[in-house]
Amino acid sequence: MAGISWSEADLRLIEGEGLTVEEILKQIELLQRGVTPFRLNRPCTTGDGIIVISEAERNRLVGLYEERIRRANPVKFVPASGAATRMFKDWYPCLESGCFETEQQKSAFARDLKKFAFYEDLRDQIGRDGRDIDDLMQQGRNAEILSFILTPRGLNYGNLPKALLKFHAYPGGSRMALEEHLVEAALYGRDSLDRCRVHFTVSPEHETGVKECLDRLKGPYESRLGVCFDLELSVQQSSTNTIAMGTDGLPYRDSQGKLVFRPGGHGALLRNLNLIEGDIIFIKNIDNVVPDRLKPATTLHKKILAGHLVNLQSEMFRYLEILAEGRTTENLIDGIVRFCNEKLCIKLPPSFTRQPLPEKVRRLFDRLNRPLRICGMVRNEGEPGGGPFWVEDLGGDGAPSLQIIEEFQVDRESAAQRAIWTAATHFNPVDLVCGIRDYRQRKYDLDRFVDHRAVCISRKSEKGRNLLAMELPGLWNGAMARWNTVFVEVPIETFNPVKTVADLLRPQHFSVYGITGTSGNV
Repeated sequence: MAGISWSEADLRLIEGEGLTVEEILKQIELLQRGVTPFRLNRPCTTGDGIIVISEAERNRLVGLYEERIRRANPVKFVPASGAATRMFKDWYPCLESGCFETEQQKSAFARDLKKFAFYEDLRDQIGRDGRDIDDLMQQGRNAEILSFILTPRGLNYGNLPKALLKFHAYPGGSRMALEEHLVEAALYGRDSLDRCRVHFTVSPEHETGVKECLDRLKGPYESRLGVCFDLELSVQQSSTNTIAMGTDGLPYRDSQGKLVFRPGGHGALLRNLNLIEGDIIFIKNIDNVVPDRLKPATTLHKKILAGHLVNLQSEMFRYLEILAEGRTTENLIDGIVRFCNEKLCIKLPPSFTRQPLPEKVRRLFDRLNRPLRICGMVRNEGEPGGGPFWVEDLGGDGAPSLQIIEEFQVDRESAAQRAIWTAATHFNPVDLVCGIRDYRQRKYDLDRFVDHRAVCISRKSEKGRNLLAMELPGLWNGAMARWNTVFVEVPIETFNPVKTVADLLRPQHFSVYGITGTSGNV
């Protein structure tokens, strides 16, 4: 690429990141060219891209999953790489300035502090420092209290991952987000031998702390829940980092002249997912957990989604075997097309009907022989995030496909596209059940199904200098763009994320019951 030369130090750094010059040049080309927005056709709605499963069908699907899990290898995959810093963005100004900006903030902090699940830990930590939390509160020394919450002086919550933050208080003690995922996994992810596999992705700087926590919790939770946990950790590989570009269109360098690489976003976790050995993989973010009293709804709908996966896979695999063996007729092809259209929302291009039989077989086999994901979608009630849409001609064949789209992927300059975006009735809670083996039980290479154009390019700054940064196609966006995708409506009570510390004060994050072992409480 013209205008770019590499020093020996550059080449060593690129190699150390696990990248090649060719890969870096491709990244720079993308950064220079920019991203073409997706063309939305229409939002997915119930009956048009989003399936609503009837009460009677739910029971059948739960039964299918519970039968399948006896000989399956389920894995719960939990992206948990993010630090909790952004959770406390409303508290940091007080920590830095010494006081809250308004009386309303001050009174809310004093009123709500004791409601947080980490309050007892905070009180004890302040006590070990020879102080009394009630005295500090009465004196209005809120910044000092926050220093015990956010900094290494105390709980250090501003530097920990969300996984290690206390989310829910119970009569027997409080639980971290990580613990709630262990409890949840035992409710729907144990196999016939009572084994339960959970895979957490963490940042390198948090790996040791999370591992030590899991080692400490594993035995007690196995005894309490009657399972054997197989707990795995992985970190985002440096080879998924992307190079930054300056405003001059050349690789960005820091004040020392060193190339700058940035994390590739959650799409980088496709590499981690690709290494998992499992038949059924549940994907759910670390901060989307509820206390025990609300877990029955989550458990039920996880089993429904998994049962729908099992049901569709069995039919897909049967058709793939027929297509592979060449036992096809035009009538059978018509039946497979109906299945694609009605059950998988696969729209074949208009030219398909004019193709000779061998070409129809080839195209149908290619379209069905892909990973399958069942994605829970909740009614849009104002939560931020991406949503389900029909997207025009992703594969270049003139047929729309189902995709999860983020707002940055939409053409903001087009009034028509903005209108489609705002007309969405559902949004994506990151509630996926995935099948990543083919009809012969061989693992798919998930890299084959990525839309590498679906990157995110954003403007950033470093010490006052502007740069362009690029994130890889998102894990449930472009990284899974060419999977077979089915959207299923799930109730809003299955989605309870914690994006800010104030979210922990929502009613659904308060526990009424403790660990009883009955009525869905464990």
